[in-house]
Amino acid sequence: MLRRLFFLALCCLPLFALSQKTLTAVKASQSPHIDGNLDDYIWKQAPAATDFVQYSPSYGFPVSTKSVVKILYDNEALYIGAYLYDDPALIRKQITARDGEQQQDVDYFSIFVDTYNDQQNGFQFLVTTANVQTDAKLTGTANPGFGEFGDKTWDAVWESKVQIQQDGWTVEMRIPYLSLRFSKKDVQSWGLQFLRYMRRNNEQNFWNNVDPNVNGFVNQFGKYTDLKNIQPPLRLSFYPYLSTGVRVNEKGNDMGSQWLRSGGMDVKYGINESFTLDATLIPDFGQVVSDDVINNLTPFEQKFNENRPFFTEGTELFNKASGLFYSRRIGGRPPGYSSIKNTVASDPDLKILKNPSVTQLYNAIKFSGRTKEKLGIGFLNAVAAPMYASVLDKTSNEKTKVLTSPLTNYNIIVLDQALRGRSYVTFTNTNTIRQSGGRDADVASLDISLYDKSNTYNLKTYGRYSRILSFNSRDGFNTGLRLGKVSGKVQYYAQGDIKSSYYDPRDLGYIQTANVAGYTANVTYNQFTSTKNFLRYRYSFNATLQRMYRPNAYSHTQFDLEAFWFFKNFWDVTVTLGGLPTQHDYFIFGAVQNQFVKRPAWGYVQLEGSTDSRKRLFFSYDLQQGSFFNSSPEKSYSNYELSLRYRFSNKISMEISHAREAETNYIVNTGFKETNQDPIVGFVNFKDITTNFTGIYTLTSRINLNFRMRHNWSKVPYNSFASVDAEGNTTPRPFINDQDENVNFFNIDAFLSWDFKLGCNLTVGFKNWIGDTEAINGILYERYLNNFAKSYNVPHGNEITAKLIYFLDYNQLRKRK
Repeated sequence: MLRRLFFLALCCLPLFALSQKTLTAVKASQSPHIDGNLDDYIWKQAPAATDFVQYSPSYGFPVSTKSVVKILYDNEALYIGAYLYDDPALIRKQITARDGEQQQDVDYFSIFVDTYNDQQNGFQFLVTTANVQTDAKLTGTANPGFGEFGDKTWDAVWESKVQIQQDGWTVEMRIPYLSLRFSKKDVQSWGLQFLRYMRRNNEQNFWNNVDPNVNGFVNQFGKYTDLKNIQPPLRLSFYPYLSTGVRVNEKGNDMGSQWLRSGGMDVKYGINESFTLDATLIPDFGQVVSDDVINNLTPFEQKFNENRPFFTEGTELFNKASGLFYSRRIGGRPPGYSSIKNTVASDPDLKILKNPSVTQLYNAIKFSGRTKEKLGIGFLNAVAAPMYASVLDKTSNEKTKVLTSPLTNYNIIVLDQALRGRSYVTFTNTNTIRQSGGRDADVASLDISLYDKSNTYNLKTYGRYSRILSFNSRDGFNTGLRLGKVSGKVQYYAQGDIKSSYYDPRDLGYIQTANVAGYTANVTYNQFTSTKNFLRYRYSFNATLQRMYRPNAYSHTQFDLEAFWFFKNFWDVTVTLGGLPTQHDYFIFGAVQNQFVKRPAWGYVQLEGSTDSRKRLFFSYDLQQGSFFNSSPEKSYSNYELSLRYRFSNKISMEISHAREAETNYIVNTGFKETNQDPIVGFVNFKDITTNFTGIYTLTSRINLNFRMRHNWSKVPYNSFASVDAEGNTTPRPFINDQDENVNFFNIDAFLSWDFKLGCNLTVGFKNWIGDTEAINGILYERYLNNFAKSYNVPHGNEITAKLIYFLDYNQLRKRK
């Protein structure tokens, strides 16, 4: 009896004890024809990967359907053939945009390869049942539970075809070595993983077991061994482009209509088998989604998303040191742009003839790769042209040329050494040099992350040093330490971070606040496997204390208690309870270090969640309500966002979201001072409301139309004003007239994109916006719908463009010749 119990216990060992799976590489004598059918005889030579393991929704449970995957290689490419058994009537087949399979009604298959076998980096290639491709560079933040594995902005050139069979669906893929990076060895072993996802039951199956209790993803791959004598091709490709269009500016803008025309080229050159040089000559970044601009009432700079392909593709190395690389600094708005606008607006005798809102780049290059010793090397350089505004004096008819941005050179160097396990050491240096005595800057950083042998505990530390090299030279530093348990049901960490008064990486990076010392502790309980009522759930507690670095004074404390539940009907709910005792806001007055204002203590409750995203109708919500204590005058706070998506067919889906944030008697800096130099603040009842309407119509897997309309309304009426003493207390003072704000932002972005050939694309774009000079009367139109309707009646700017990108591979050109 004891022997039987012991044998049963062995059979019931958790799946994380399963050994690592291995496939032996087989070199194909002839490449298969990529048509989605696995009838080429060459596939019979390949070993099969079977026995997939369920990851979600019920980790450790048997998979519902069988999957068989085969892989071959030759001197030019990897070949993958997968037979994914299923009932054809149950297969989901929605057509999506590239990289858009998440939250859509579609099944897919994916292969992951860790070509350096360092358990930290790799590549993903995914194909849906509609033959839509997704590719990504894997990062250390991969989260299989949410289908997030890495940087999807990276786009490679590879082939795929799918076919629906009588007992399932099949996929064939050809991934050329042109789209991979690996070291040059006679015999290689790679990390290998396969993923199958079925939308109808949200089932996610991996070939090699991925334990959700274990930190990391790439470190849980299987092995692909004995790749012999791989001959990487000469990786040289060209992406020439031509773009044209017309911009019709809004009424009141002296620029009038503009003919937009540009031409240039992107070049990718494989310097050796591991390193690649990317260069863009006369780049054109016109066809990108408009920024989500807001009426910013805080003293902190608004951070925008990066949508320009050159600065999103393959930049994972440059982002290892947090906050040092904010690519929107390169080619952004000239620093003197607003100064010219304000000067002309205050003088009726002046007229703007030219004032570029975007800095033109001469060129930009990226160099990146990893050596046999797993040393990652990255280098980025960009040169921004000097920008000038032209102003006309109407009285003398004299034109004046004003420099708004000097010639600027941006540089980043990264050395990233992968260590055993998932540990690494990274050195990063950023440098900005401006002509004509402008502000030069340099930032250096060392980041270290160490894991123990069991991948249970992690130690992270970093040190950063910034230097501003100009007439106002100053140095600063940022250092931090974090120690935590990163695997298992119970995880926790404690960390500290110190930024000195003059730490400033903003010439090429981003930071909200310097001159702070922050301390955080967190403990989380995770239930990764399904229970009677839940697929998974999580409880966490977080506490933060922030003090000023100089003076060494209290700033604020925050506590948060969060609970997350993922139900068996695939609905989810998150509840958060938080509180902040009295806050000493040292940042409201900008760079003044010793002046602060007291904000009242408050607590809040937040409710977030969403319905089953498999359904045609999908609804998500985020509701937050705050309550203030001992505040004078009385305050209230509320914030909500509601989103509704409907899928009309496998080709058409639309989504509308509406968000509203409001606070009464919110304290803002007016910029005024009393005669004794005490600062003056205002108490405002602000409302910020945003509506987004998006839609996608996918004609085929290679042709899609994306539409986006955004309207943001910010109303800021002042209730009262007060002066602030040295202790942060407010004293009422006389009212200051004409300070109310009523701001509207409106944008339409529509893009019709056609991938007419591998790597080749034609995009036609339309953009519409409210001009900077337009204003809507906040007294006459005091409600949101009034402002929304009126925003259609004020003059708008319009832009229509067309851009053609063509892909030329040197190897293909040589073969044709």
